[in-house]
Amino acid sequence: MFLPRSRSGIGLFRVSVVGISGSGKSTLAAAIADRIGCRHIELDAIHHQADWQPKPRDEFRKAMAPLLDSERWVVDGNYSSLVQDLVWEAADTVVWLDLPRRVVMPALVKRTFVRMATRRELWNGNRESFSNLFTFDAEENILLWSWTRGPILQTRMEQEVNDPKWAHLQFVRLRSRREVSGWLNAASG
Repeated sequence: MFLPRSRSGIGLFRVSVVGISGSGKSTLAAAIADRIGCRHIELDAIHHQADWQPKPRDEFRKAMAPLLDSERWVVDGNYSSLVQDLVWEAADTVVWLDLPRRVVMPALVKRTFVRMATRRELWNGNRESFSNLFTFDAEENILLWSWTRGPILQTRMEQEVNDPKWAHLQFVRLRSRREVSGWLNAASG
């Protein structure tokens, strides 16, 4: 498992990191970006405006265009119906964190409670709220979102990997924290 090299032999890195909430996308993307010396683009930070208002689709796509023009970048996030096509058309590699629920959910619960307890700002003044954990609306409850969307994402990604439209991409599917660590070490070695 490795990161691709450009046709010239010089590292050309355009990496999309995808996976369900709590899988470690942002952490891995930041580590890859640090190791290859490029920008880490967090889709959540662009999409979630103040008061959790979503950036309109056309504005989201317009904001992404100049970011994807640079020679190297690492993007983390899914947003399949909004900007995935733009990201993947420009990418060389898609790293898919396909970790089991028994790994993702405890990490997500811990992360969520730490963010809530510390009132940590995420993006554009937004913070996670304890009250969101008491709703059955997956759009509001990150734990419910991850639990219900995980199988949907897995099915979609299995289809995407085999779609000829994405034949130019190298797909890396990582199914455990050990595989993630091993791949990252091999990729930067």
